[in-house]
Amino acid sequence: MVGTQDRATSPKSAHQAHQSPQVQDLESLSSSSGSDNSASSSSSSSGTGTPNIANSATILIATDHPDAPLPEITLVEALEADSSPPTPRFIQDAGSWKRWKWVPYPVRRSIVAVIRWAHGPATPQRFRIKPLFPNVQYAPILLLEKKFPRLRHRLWLLFFWIAIWIITFALVMRKELDVDEIPGWGRPVSIGCGAAYWNMDNGCGLNGMQCRPFTDSGFAFKCPANCASYQALNPRAVGDQEVVYRPLVVGGPPATGNDITPVYRGDSYLCGSAVHAGVVSNAHGGCGVVRLIGTQRNFSSSYRNGIDSIPFDSYFPLSFTFEEGVQCSAKDMRWALLAISVVFSSVLSVLITSPTLFFFPVFTGIYWTVGLATDPANITDVPSLISRELGSFLPAILVAWVMYDHMGIRRALTGLTAQFEKTVLWLGGCWVGALTNYTFDFIPIQRLTPHDLQQQPGARAALAIIIVVLTIITASQVWFFRQEGRLVRYLKFYTLVGAGLILCVILPDLKLRIHHYILALLLLPGTSMQTRPSLLYQGLLVGLFINGIARWGWDPVLQTAYALQGDAQLGSPLPALAAPVISLGTNISSITFTWGKPPGRIYDGISVLVNDVERFRTYFSDDEFDKNAPLDFTWTREGEEVGRDNEYFRFAWMQGYKSEDYTKAGVWTREGEWIAMAPGPSRVNKRGSMVGEEEREEEEGRKRLA
Repeated sequence: MVGTQDRATSPKSAHQAHQSPQVQDLESLSSSSGSDNSASSSSSSSGTGTPNIANSATILIATDHPDAPLPEITLVEALEADSSPPTPRFIQDAGSWKRWKWVPYPVRRSIVAVIRWAHGPATPQRFRIKPLFPNVQYAPILLLEKKFPRLRHRLWLLFFWIAIWIITFALVMRKELDVDEIPGWGRPVSIGCGAAYWNMDNGCGLNGMQCRPFTDSGFAFKCPANCASYQALNPRAVGDQEVVYRPLVVGGPPATGNDITPVYRGDSYLCGSAVHAGVVSNAHGGCGVVRLIGTQRNFSSSYRNGIDSIPFDSYFPLSFTFEEGVQCSAKDMRWALLAISVVFSSVLSVLITSPTLFFFPVFTGIYWTVGLATDPANITDVPSLISRELGSFLPAILVAWVMYDHMGIRRALTGLTAQFEKTVLWLGGCWVGALTNYTFDFIPIQRLTPHDLQQQPGARAALAIIIVVLTIITASQVWFFRQEGRLVRYLKFYTLVGAGLILCVILPDLKLRIHHYILALLLLPGTSMQTRPSLLYQGLLVGLFINGIARWGWDPVLQTAYALQGDAQLGSPLPALAAPVISLGTNISSITFTWGKPPGRIYDGISVLVNDVERFRTYFSDDEFDKNAPLDFTWTREGEEVGRDNEYFRFAWMQGYKSEDYTKAGVWTREGEWIAMAPGPSRVNKRGSMVGEEEREEEEGRKRLA
């Protein structure tokens, strides 16, 4: 049972609305003349010259004066005068489609039938939810009215309840911030899930000089919860591998040795590596001590604690491990904070019947719970985090009022007395949407962009399933709107919305991006009715809106291609290499690369990565300063390095200090053979703005480690 329906108009009025205009005019004429019969008789004797009326079904007869009324006629005569045969229906329809005669008649008939169907029944009916087990659902309301009969007392009770909610939340959050110092290492520093020592590609400069020291260093750190789900959203090169849509964790203890010290490559996510090593908990976070151990080689792969690490069979100049036996009391309190907010918001939902007093406190509480606890931005100090969330909250509460007053929330909640159903459906759905980083994490769609849909495995199939589900939901909502007689109005609204989206798509130099909050705002008007499915959909959409703003902020709907590009491939030209010259010896071996001319004057240099570290950079402009720049690159192996490791080479043109797309990796094997790189680009150095908040978090984490 979805809900009961209220009759909007009387059958009599509906019958009158369907009568032809001619019959309505004649009946009103007859009734008006009958009601004015006595008045007309008296006026005939008053000497005004107005003729007497002999029948109640007649109207006045005047002289032949040009301004006189029409001659006398009775209702029966009027009906008998129209003795012509009725006009066929198809001719009537043809007259109303004079400008659309090119449209076939069956199509026109179908369009007319659809329009008539869309207007709904003759007596529109408004849906109302009839509570299941009404005595149980009315009990909290009756109890509150019995204990606090005056409105003023109930308002004071609401004020104190919200105050207790805030104080409890603040005390638990403060407990999370109180972290004891680790002997010899000091107080742990809070870092984000994307923090790493090594920057992407040539981000650490020639020979990694900007990321030193490589060894004999470390610090105490603190990680938030849920870092195992933090993934690389654009391809990252690890030797000849392309890592994407998985945590960037290279190395760790081997699968068969639990007592071996874990060693990770320097560009691995620090918190993800700590989860993989078992130093911190993915569910609750934690703290530890990381120590740099310089150059290491042959990083093994293993699956531990929900993370499958990446192997690398060569060397890297910066590696790290974790100190053993460190005692740390730090713990991520997000689950305790979530439980507090769920309890307080549920009590409000059960006791409050006023839509306004229910919606705005719940909206505010869920917003701050998401922003400070369950899905905070990667800002490590609390004052800065509160400042950021406050900046997004002020416009969010204004939009919340628009959603409440003009987008159907007030209509869905007004008069609703099914308190427990409201709590389960609307409030429960809202929490599910607000916790989308957990509830919808299994869906293989990270960002709703054409690039991600083509690149991410399973994304297109998941999108197809989502479209099917949305189609079914839309069909059911269309039926409900028709029953309430509001379908045509909402079809017009969504036609305008669709036209606006099409306009955004065709705008030059701008790309449409549908964020969490945009999707919620687009679909929310379609839930403006009081049915059980609509309560669930509406709560879910409000939760999506809250999560989108509290976590990601007010990202623009239209973004430039450069902003969306981020650290993804640019599609720039790749260096064309000649076959390398290889010299093999017992104690020394070398490989020499040469390249052709750059494809344009904008490219004035070339960069070479060896094992994902920039080892060579040169410029070949006509300037006197660059006249002695080398035109080739030679890499040597000496002593024990001969025949020891595979080495991976990638090349990219330079524009000043910025690198373009790098080639895929070519391999100089330990046996001295050259395996040419596959065609196409590898991932590129970061340029300008990143695609999303996660990439910005990663950059902030690296800056903090530096």
